Parts: sequence; structure tokens; C-alpha cells
Amino acid sequence: MDVEHPRFVAGDNVAMKVPLHRFDATVRFYRDTVGLPPIEVAPPSACFAFGALRLWIDPVPQIGHAELWLELRTPDLARAAARLQSAGVVRCDAIEALPPDLSACWISNPAGIVHLLREEPVS
Repeated sequence: MDVEHPRFVAGDNVAMKVPLHRFDATVRFYRDTVGLPPIEVAPPSACFAFGALRLWIDPVPQIGHAELWLELRTPDLARAAARLQSAGVVRCDAIEALPPDLSACWISNPAGIVHLLREEPVS
């Protein structure tokens, strides 16, 4: 693998950050109207099978409109983060706390879409 270009692959998760006042209606839309199969997760989030992906719906009281957040995976987080930094990619770790046992960080693409960059083996 080229040291200058670490490997990135799409993750399995799409997170929809929804204003708190629209959360219940959004969950009902995907569960009752569209009929997506729910995946059991701890509240307050909801999760649905979305083809080969998981669609997470998270209530966020601090936002006024919905946002989509994506996931990228890499086998070497340090190399990937260094590559992104050298390309001018904005890192935004303060946007949401991550579990201490998760090797990951938050980044933003030029359009402002947040991505979780998570380290895990990539085939």
C-alpha cells in the first residue's frame, strides 16, 4: 500500500442527525410509513436496516435542520489522519464525543458533511 495514500473504504453506517422536535415523526416515517426493519439499539437513537447499511436516527436538540453523517473506515487511523491533514481536510473531533475504546475521529468534507473515520481491518 502506498504510504502517501492510505486505504479508505465506505462504512456501514449513515447517521441522520434530526432536530429533537422532528425525531418522533422521522422515526415513524421510516418505521411505519416506509416499513424499514428496525434494529434494536439503546435509546435515544433509532436504527433501521437500510439495504446493506444501517440508518441511525439521532435526536439532537441543538440543531435546527437535519444533517446526514457518513462513515469511512481505514486500517491505519494515524496514517489516514495524517494524509487527510496534509490535504487540508478539517478535523472536527469536538462535534460529538466518541467512546474511549473506539479508534476513530471526526472529519468534514469540503461541503461540510461530517464523516466518522474509524480504524478497523479493511478487506
